[in-house]
Amino acid sequence: MVLVTTPSVDGKKVSHYLGIVSGEAILGANIFKDFFAGIRDIVGGRSAAYEEELRKAKDIALAEMAEQAKMMGGNAVLGIDLDYETIGANGSMLMVSASGTAVILE
Repeated sequence: MVLVTTPSVDGKKVSHYLGIVSGEAILGANIFKDFFAGIRDIVGGRSAAYEEELRKAKDIALAEMAEQAKMMGGNAVLGIDLDYETIGANGSMLMVSASGTAVILE
């Protein structure tokens, strides 16, 4: 499955447009990660715990979207857009949504 943010793939022709596909992932960050991320925010630096959660959520959303495209008969998703949001009380959950157009490439 080819997954790209661009509207086309060099050297490939789209033979069929199958429609919009999407995938979503919502992950909660546990209290210990929140605590240590809060400390890191105070003293500066990157929060590896949150970065890992965001990577997991992105991978899940892309996999869901690719599976939906595959079920439609596609072999690629073009024009992928990734959105990141915090939701829940005090932004305690991370949401990633991915959407794009399922196609058949020749």
